[in-house]
Parts: sequence; C-alpha cells; structure tokens
Amino acid sequence: MSLTQSQLIAELAEKVEPLTKVQVKSILDAITEIAYKEAKNGFTLPGLGKLVVVKRSARMGRNPATGESIKIPAKTVLKFRVSKAAKEAINGPSKKKAPAAKKVVKKVAKKK
Repeated sequence: MSLTQSQLIAELAEKVEPLTKVQVKSILDAITEIAYKEAKNGFTLPGLGKLVVVKRSARMGRNPATGESIKIPAKTVLKFRVSKAAKEAINGPSKKKAPAAKKVVKKVAKKK
C-alpha cells in the first residue's frame, strides 16, 4: 500500500524535526511546481530518478471491443526513469557484469 500525501507529509515532518507539516507541504508543493516547469528540459530528483519527455511515433492499434484496426497518432508523453540507486535499494545490487576489458583485448589480438 502506498503512502498518501498526508502520510508522506507527516512522516517527513517527523524525520526532519524542526519542520512542521505545513512547511513540509509547502516544500513538496514547490518541488512539484518546479518539476512541472522543468520537465520539458528533464527534471532530476537525486537518488530517485528523472522526468523525461519522450516522443511516441504514430502506430496502428486495435479496438479491443470490435477488433477494428485504428491509427494512433504521434504524441509527446512524460515518463519517469528510476535511478540505478533506487532500483538497487529495492532489488539489491545488479548481478549483471560487464565483460572484462582484458578478454576483449585478447580476442581482438587473436584475430590479427
């Protein structure tokens, strides 16, 4: 179950003692306002992720009720990309390893 806005405000006010709930709410409102204004340029919340604008191209879709093909026009959408730190905090560290540089160099050297 996710936190409601009032629960989030109460928890933040509790963690940051000198701030009241009213002050925490005004800070969250200010962050939200800045995010809306800056989203078109990419807005980053350090440690959480960033808002990015993505252009979707036109495509063909299907009406699920009738099965009829319909054309979906191109549009611009806003997406939130979760940061690596946030993913690792939830899922644990990534087990995927990059190939070792030495192995790549040896393969290139053998081909010559």
